[in-house]
Amino acid sequence: MPPRKIVNEQEVIRWFEENRTYTWMQEEYRRKYGIETTIPMWSAFRRRRGIDRRHMRASDLLPWRMKDEHRHLYPAMMLRAEARERAGRGVTGREETRLAAWRTMLKEENLVVHYDADTEEGFFYVPREEGDTDIIREPPQAKRGNKPQD
Repeated sequence: MPPRKIVNEQEVIRWFEENRTYTWMQEEYRRKYGIETTIPMWSAFRRRRGIDRRHMRASDLLPWRMKDEHRHLYPAMMLRAEARERAGRGVTGREETRLAAWRTMLKEENLVVHYDADTEEGFFYVPREEGDTDIIREPPQAKRGNKPQD
């Protein structure tokens, strides 16, 4: 059996609680203990210890098959932040401020978020319609899913 790479499990658990990145953990272990680690090793540790995922899936608010170039646009970032807040995962102070302003804009202008992968812009704010039940325009079943669209 290979030697254990985790020197102090409580230390690593604290790092997860502090939201340290896997890259930071790799570098810190190399600096502090002279031990080379991998990102999958840290991910497996998290999973084995039942530590929540850092990034949650926001499929209810991002149900589209998005192209890679659209994944980090402002509406997508706001929808992820909204999903984290709804799930009780919390958002940073900066995100909270942006999210509040964004929600206000949607409400005051009676808009929802629409996504169209076949456009350069990707995301659009469109007038709310009777069938809109949340802050997004639900896609047709054929365009659902989180894999990039061909």
